[in-house]
Amino acid sequence: MASISGTETVSGAGTGTEKIAEIKTQYKKFIGRKILFILFSLILIFIIAGVSATLGSYPISVTEVYSIIWHGIFQNVETTQEIVVWNLRLPRIIMGILAGMGLAIAGTMMQGILRNPLASPFTLGIASGAGFGAALAILSGAGIIAGATGEYLIIGNAFLFSLIPTFVILLFTRYKRATPETMILAGIAMLYIFSAATTLLMYFSESEAVKEAYFWMVGSLGRATWDELIFSLNLGSLYIPLPGPVPIVLIGCIIPLMWKSWDLNVMAAGDEAAKSLGVNVEQTRILILIIASLMTAGIVCFTGTIGFIGLVAPHMCRMVIGSDNRFLIPASGLFGAALLLTADTIARRIIAPEILPVGAITAFMGGPLFLYLIMRRRREYW
Repeated sequence: MASISGTETVSGAGTGTEKIAEIKTQYKKFIGRKILFILFSLILIFIIAGVSATLGSYPISVTEVYSIIWHGIFQNVETTQEIVVWNLRLPRIIMGILAGMGLAIAGTMMQGILRNPLASPFTLGIASGAGFGAALAILSGAGIIAGATGEYLIIGNAFLFSLIPTFVILLFTRYKRATPETMILAGIAMLYIFSAATTLLMYFSESEAVKEAYFWMVGSLGRATWDELIFSLNLGSLYIPLPGPVPIVLIGCIIPLMWKSWDLNVMAAGDEAAKSLGVNVEQTRILILIIASLMTAGIVCFTGTIGFIGLVAPHMCRMVIGSDNRFLIPASGLFGAALLLTADTIARRIIAPEILPVGAITAFMGGPLFLYLIMRRRREYW
């Protein structure tokens, strides 16, 4: 009997070891799929950026574009082709990559902390605040930054007014618990208030100024320059490029979001479960709200309102790789960048040489796709 019992024990141990090995294999495959999707998004950005750089009145092939970019990294830009690519097309492409990345990550965070598939930075009135600030500067020349004029007045107004809904929501949550429902309702209220104020402002303004304000609010990458992307530090004969305001905002926001990715994963199981595991749910929710708002504000003040990237990109990534924020944050960012670059390429090509607002193209792309997701009622990836 003893020998039989011993045999059964050994057999059971062997079966357990095999199951553990199988689980490890499946986990590696699961992680591999996530990494593969991230690499796919990177390659997609590289390809679309090359195609986008060929578009314009001055014809340049894709191979020439990559050659010019590589040459310009190490040597001064001199020829007409190099000037066109480096000074006109490349800033637009890089701004598209950074804007798509930031908006998609901000949307991912909003959907995560609010546990609402319809949540995005624009749901909380951030874009409406930016639109009102820009319209105020364009239509009346009024601003809240002393001494600012022209483009700086518009950018400053858009940035600061886009943060007002966030501070109102934070103030509101001091008197009510920072639940997802409270934050969404407060955000929607701010959205309607700023939208109504912008409508009234445009109604009493001249038509030319209204046209300019409207063009800003529908979103465009055409205003992008190297000034928003790179600081030039000149030390005599030594030239040192440093990140500009947009990259600084993105880097400063993405690092703490990655640091909080485990807390976000735990919060997906519900507030009570997260609290039982030691997560300060309300503090984390408010922190993520502030970071996502800053990231959105730092983008829309330069590009105008670009919708649906922060709504659709996170959904599509969740369908492929799941809801693990350690991978979802970078995947959403890269896929959002590819999505916005694609939309901008279409906007520049569809009725060339006229360039359509990229915000209109993202709405046309995102609207039907989002309806498709709703019709399929795919909720298992949440």
